[in-house]
Amino acid sequence: MILISHRGNINGRDEDRENHPEYIQEALDKGYNVEIDVWLTSYNQFYLGHDKPQYFVRLEFLKKDGLWCHAKNIEALNVMLDNDIHCFWHQEDDITLTSKGYMWTYPGKKLTENSICVKPELNNENPKKVLGICSDYVVNYKDKL
Repeated sequence: MILISHRGNINGRDEDRENHPEYIQEALDKGYNVEIDVWLTSYNQFYLGHDKPQYFVRLEFLKKDGLWCHAKNIEALNVMLDNDIHCFWHQEDDITLTSKGYMWTYPGKKLTENSICVKPELNNENPKKVLGICSDYVVNYKDKL
């Protein structure tokens, strides 16, 4: 099963560190994949941050193995696709396909064996037959494997 840290969180939210490149690297170093929020500014620079661009990163950072780049604007999606970065765009769609063909499934929506279950803690889900889990508490699922 693919275990994906939501914005770098592995054992609960840390709003002050979410999407910070060092926090992301810590989760990667612990063996987790990480979902990050990516913006492209009008100056063609990439930033991480959920509600706004906060932390500058270079294009090469986004190419790291294990990153799942959630494009926060269409410009970011376009450039990431052109550079073969694992990325996706969604709002409240039931599912969206990532650029590598994974089914990113919105919280609470129907799951399949090919789904990445996003934030099961929001719906008290205990997903067992899914391809992966993205959670702020991903460490809890590691212990269950």
